[in-house]
Amino acid sequence: MTVQITIRNVPEEMRDELALRAAQNRQSMQAFILSEFERILSRPSNEELMKRAAERAATFGSRIGSDKIVQMIREDRGR
Repeated sequence: MTVQITIRNVPEEMRDELALRAAQNRQSMQAFILSEFERILSRPSNEELMKRAAERAATFGSRIGSDKIVQMIREDRGR
């Protein structure tokens, strides 16, 4: 069974960008947004990723500290 979702107060610029991206993909805006929802939901949430990371660290131990990880991310971003 499908349901309808209404999203209020969408800025006009955002609606226009959604319409443009839908057209570029040769989709209706409805089909485009639905496919984006499916793409988002096919990935694990941030909470799930953190849970998995904690489980792996508990199982295998952590070899790199969080400070080093943050440093590596910043270096990768050119900061």
